[in-house]
Amino acid sequence: MRVPVPVECPCGQRDPRGRALALADCCGRYLGGESLAPDAERLMRSRYTAYTLGLAPYLLSTWHPRTRPVDLLLDAGVKWLGLEVRAHQALDAERAQVEFVARSRLAGRGQRLHERSRFVREAGQWLYVDGDLL
Repeated sequence: MRVPVPVECPCGQRDPRGRALALADCCGRYLGGESLAPDAERLMRSRYTAYTLGLAPYLLSTWHPRTRPVDLLLDAGVKWLGLEVRAHQALDAERAQVEFVARSRLAGRGQRLHERSRFVREAGQWLYVDGDLL
């Protein structure tokens, strides 16, 4: 099943005037491999966008090898509804945390994922390590 590509970025990022950014001007450049996410928050936003588009290879490639699953099966029945980034904290130059809430619906039931995620930067690339559910 092919997922339609949205014009607006699913991560919900806005420009200074409050307008939604286009996918191509936001997470699309990271998903397409044109550049690396410059910080943990943008990596987390791009990973959320990858979930909405069903891009398991991107998710696996941005997951730290120590905690990355061997395979990632995404449920095509999940409808992602929105992302709220609550906090982004750089712990030092190579480690950061991002707290977020991602809303989705599966089989008509609303779901909410509230997580504080940990990220590390290795060889210039930010990677998702793991997270705590809040």
